[in-house]
Amino acid sequence: MSTVRYKTSPDPVSTDGRDIDRKIAELAGEAADQQASGAAGKHIEKQAGTWTQLPQPHAADPTYYDRPLLNESVWGWAIPTYYYVGGLAGASLALGAALELQHAAKFDRLIRRCHWIGFLGCCVSGALLVYDLGKPQRFLNMLRVFRPTSPMNVGAWILSGTSGASAAAFFFRQAGYAAGLFGMALATYTGVLVSNTAVPLWNASRKVLPVLFAASAVTSAGSLFELFDQDEDEARVTRAFGSVGKLAEIAASVIAEQHASQVARVGRPFQRGFSGFLWRTAAVLTAGSVVMNLLPRPTRGKRLASGILGTVGSLLMRFALEQAGNASARDPRASFHSQREPLAQ
Repeated sequence: MSTVRYKTSPDPVSTDGRDIDRKIAELAGEAADQQASGAAGKHIEKQAGTWTQLPQPHAADPTYYDRPLLNESVWGWAIPTYYYVGGLAGASLALGAALELQHAAKFDRLIRRCHWIGFLGCCVSGALLVYDLGKPQRFLNMLRVFRPTSPMNVGAWILSGTSGASAAAFFFRQAGYAAGLFGMALATYTGVLVSNTAVPLWNASRKVLPVLFAASAVTSAGSLFELFDQDEDEARVTRAFGSVGKLAEIAASVIAEQHASQVARVGRPFQRGFSGFLWRTAAVLTAGSVVMNLLPRPTRGKRLASGILGTVGSLLMRFALEQAGNASARDPRASFHSQREPLAQ
């Protein structure tokens, strides 16, 4: 898709979003035919817009003409959803593997549910990644090499291994243990992925993000199981599993916000704007789910309410973190302050 920039200037520019002059060189290689998603200027229209007046520098707080140093992520709804679905699948497989160690027949139905949730979650996760990448070949290209220093490459291998192990778990008990190990990695690697960036908010909270994603994955699995019909033994296990995850998610969220807010400008998206609204709403819903679990005389209605609150809270947390990171990247002072204040101290 092509677009025209600087329409009012004497020399408007027609571009496909990649800004490559084919008169100078010929494109070749695996990305030669890649097309910009959506409108060609969608992701950089703010950066590429013309100035109506020159920004006035602030001597006490200088920036580069008030322009963002970083581009925000181009991920759409599919990636935060992938965080949730992948975490749900991974935590379910980990729970299934732990229950298999008990060798108790009373948990056979719950173990099968764990395997089904893990397998279907891997299928949906793969579909979400392919949708975001645009074509299946781009996912397969990541499997041509194994690069331990790249969380994205390692994540592709983790998802592939989890998918295979979860499918084999229907037939072999040993595969269930392997699926549990892969599941734990699937539930946490996305936290490593987002923290391994220059985005100020994500980078500032990098030490706790993997823990937050793991706790939210446990919350997701425990909340989903509360929506199912369960016997007393199953309900006892899944309620305890989910409650631990919810409490850990709330604690990790508070710590992540504290880490980011050590530089006030970096942590601002957690308190303000749409990202702040999502972040607070997610915390309130997860806390409400914990309260429903702690009420005496649990009933089917209370379990359903707890499951719905926990599910929505966990999902919103992923979207809130994505929105907060993008808001942090758009703020030029967040980038400058995150570098200056530690040096000043």
